Amino acid sequence: MIGIFDSGLGGLTAVKEMIKLSPDEELIYFGDTGRVPYGNRSSATITKYACQDAAFLLSKKVDAIVVACGTVSTTSLSHLKKTLPIPVIGVVEPSAEAAVKATKNGRIAVIGTAATIRSGAFEREIKKLSPDSEVITQACPLFVPLVENGFVQEDCEITRLAAEHYLSKIRESGADTLILGCTHYPIIAGVISKVLPNVTLISSGAEAAKKALEVLGKKESGGCGSVSYYVSDDPTMFVSNASLFLGGEINGTVEKININEY
Repeated sequence: MIGIFDSGLGGLTAVKEMIKLSPDEELIYFGDTGRVPYGNRSSATITKYACQDAAFLLSKKVDAIVVACGTVSTTSLSHLKKTLPIPVIGVVEPSAEAAVKATKNGRIAVIGTAATIRSGAFEREIKKLSPDSEVITQACPLFVPLVENGFVQEDCEITRLAAEHYLSKIRESGADTLILGCTHYPIIAGVISKVLPNVTLISSGAEAAKKALEVLGKKESGGCGSVSYYVSDDPTMFVSNASLFLGGEINGTVEKININEY
């Protein structure tokens, strides 16, 4: 059984990939919808939230935890790995590996929350794998609330304007590969691709899911697993927007928990 957590809905991109690759797997998903977004919080607060999220998943007896949150992966992953008794997989290493393999001109861009970009974690990992790569980074703080509130259509003018504002530097840099360093961002991949045509997009949530199954030795298989969903706020909006991330309606119920108990 694998636990997955994110600050809100974004981690569902990892759930979708996990279901595709290993449909027999039992998954527990927690979205901290009562405290989203994490990206504008202090490092201490992010780590506190991450520890509570992980503690909840441990209470469900999971065998591993996927941190499907770029902010936590770049701010608190080392702390979680040191303190938790099970494997913990973040989004940085697998995404960097995929980007280094994908790039043809050695120019790799990374977008994420302010905390993610401030950490420099993606840049360090890319440089470790490919020292000659040029890394261009850009914080996109409006993207998460836009996605969480449903502004995701390819022709959405509000999201397009935000993308034009944030991504102009990346377009000018000539980067041919872009890491979507927040698991919310694949939902607006259509908008991003219009601003950055011919740029390969790397989904951090999907790459983390692949890595988790690799770490646990899981194989692609046929069958029907299960996913249990938990949130820290009213499930209504989560349920209504989850289909955007999963590519279909939630199969099952969504339960609200008091995360401050953990």
